Amino acid sequence: MRTLHVVAHPEATHHVEKVVGGWHDSRLTPAGVRAAVSIARELRARIPGGAEVELFSSDLLRTLRTADEVAGLFGVEPMADRRLREKSYGEAGGKPQEWLDRRFVPPPPVGERMDHDEGVAGAETKGACARRVYAAMDEILERPCEHQIIVTHGGSLTFVVASWIRMPIESAGYASFRAPSGSITTLREDDFFHNRQVVGLGDTRHLESARTD
Repeated sequence: MRTLHVVAHPEATHHVEKVVGGWHDSRLTPAGVRAAVSIARELRARIPGGAEVELFSSDLLRTLRTADEVAGLFGVEPMADRRLREKSYGEAGGKPQEWLDRRFVPPPPVGERMDHDEGVAGAETKGACARRVYAAMDEILERPCEHQIIVTHGGSLTFVVASWIRMPIESAGYASFRAPSGSITTLREDDFFHNRQVVGLGDTRHLESARTD
């Protein structure tokens, strides 16, 4: 039995400042740090003691800070991988969200969606983002580990899940698996049929303690 625990990092400064995230290297807010503690505790409660655990993270500050809380409870080192980053928004990164909203060109309902030009200089296409996340997931899943924790971003989480269920990349242009900040998504593969399940998407129940602490 293999279980993936996919964490969408909690509240970061770009959320409260209402600026574009992407590769803009924002940090967790104090509320985000408290949520990261709750995430780590929840994962520790879910994963049996003595189980083999690996921890992977996007290499941006907000995900690494989240991963550090998890690492402290499991006694493992996070493996940073830039391929698990959020989609890059090019020159829009760090600018006000309304700046991007005025310039953003949405993809067509049919036709070319994965390599669609969104109208922002230097922005990564959805296809480029998907291909690097899929490549990272291929390497993660080659490792025979019972419990793997992946700390990533809300947007790139879609491609983590799409890769897990072996959705062809060209079909992933229509996929959207929405998971709130600070949530845990649980993916599981059984040892008999080797079916891959999405057991829970975007669970935030553990964040109640962070709000009351």
